[in-house]
Amino acid sequence: MNDIIKAIEAEQLKAEVPQFNVGDTVRVHAMIKEGNRERIQVFEGTVLKKQGGSTRATFTVRKSSNGIGVEKTWPLHSPHVVKVDVIRRGKVRRAKLNYLRDRVGKAAKVKELVK
Repeated sequence: MNDIIKAIEAEQLKAEVPQFNVGDTVRVHAMIKEGNRERIQVFEGTVLKKQGGSTRATFTVRKSSNGIGVEKTWPLHSPHVVKVDVIRRGKVRRAKLNYLRDRVGKAAKVKELVK
């Protein structure tokens, strides 16, 4: 890859990247711009997947809102992602939890990792 592109991407990396894994329940604080105002909106759900590397790394979070599954994908190093809080650790044996999309209610739960 070109050295100029590498230099630009290195500037955009966050200093502190939140540590979470697939299966964890996280609370994502995202900056939302409405007109000329900005506010922080919280999105809480289970991490379905993490993919990519460097500045292109993204993660997908799924939650159930009024019985409807909602998924959002955020870039990990985006300035719009203010912080990511880990609510509970999940015990999973997969890198991508696509099977959770077909499940509803208690069947969509992930076991908690006890250390």
